[in-house]
Amino acid sequence: MARNATYPSDPRIHVTAQHLLQLGDRSTGLSLLPKQPARSILNGRHSSRLRGRGLNFEELRNYLPGDDIRTIDWKVTARTGAPHVRVYTEERDRPVLLLVDQRVSMFFGTKEFMKSVVAAEAAAIAAHRVLAQGDRVGGIVFGDTGLAEHRPQRRAAALMRFLTSVGAMNCNLNADLRFETSVTLNEVLKQAARIAHTNALVCVFSDFDGVDQNSESLFRRLSHANDLILFNISDPSAHTVPTEARLTVSDGEQQIEIDGSTPDLAKRIREAMEDRLAQLSKWSLRYGFPIVPLTTAEPALGQLLKLFGHGGGPR
Repeated sequence: MARNATYPSDPRIHVTAQHLLQLGDRSTGLSLLPKQPARSILNGRHSSRLRGRGLNFEELRNYLPGDDIRTIDWKVTARTGAPHVRVYTEERDRPVLLLVDQRVSMFFGTKEFMKSVVAAEAAAIAAHRVLAQGDRVGGIVFGDTGLAEHRPQRRAAALMRFLTSVGAMNCNLNADLRFETSVTLNEVLKQAARIAHTNALVCVFSDFDGVDQNSESLFRRLSHANDLILFNISDPSAHTVPTEARLTVSDGEQQIEIDGSTPDLAKRIREAMEDRLAQLSKWSLRYGFPIVPLTTAEPALGQLLKLFGHGGGPR
């Protein structure tokens, strides 16, 4: 049975739209604009800087003293015999697409929070900041059995609809979910590529379960014409499984018990997670998009503030 989306039992396990809405007032220091604090993860050696809004062609006019010679249109100048320049203005806003993974693989956590909660909160914080900086916010919220698509808009109502979808899908997650078919990450990436044609910012909040070789072409396509940021959500158990741990893991169809005292179990889990991260890191370097690491051991807001160069987190 789906959990009541209005009254979740614990905000570390499920979050409502109202909870996600309240994160806006606490995240005012964050920005997804090109200009980043010196300590921001987006200023790293291997991280691409955000390109920001594009330019719209405004007019073609005669060259005036002081104009940048790089704006001269040499074809028109040669045709008319007089120097002409092309004038551009910055776009008023840019579309931002937030892809939020709420599949059953995200309903897992051995520390403070579920991965699904960290993804929901991080995406909500990004949505608040996008709208505050004057850009259009939208996204695709996806679970195993369906998704909700929100085309980017610069309206408070659009933000609320997006947060409502995130909260509803998050609160419907439970360990007893069963399904015959599943929405794959690649399907969502394909849909995002159809929406984000050029000069958009695309952020993916996921544990990237199901990523494969077909994912590479989709990441390449998205990052070629847009800014792409991957927010990789992981659990500490991917690195160390306590020997006393008894974990229940489900793929939505089958369920198994994991005994932390089983020989080589921790090694196999760690290697699987490391292989997935290595694949993402290879594509990150190849196509120039950054990966932002998030963990279930800390609140999403505090992590984002630190990663984006704002000291020790919220006061």
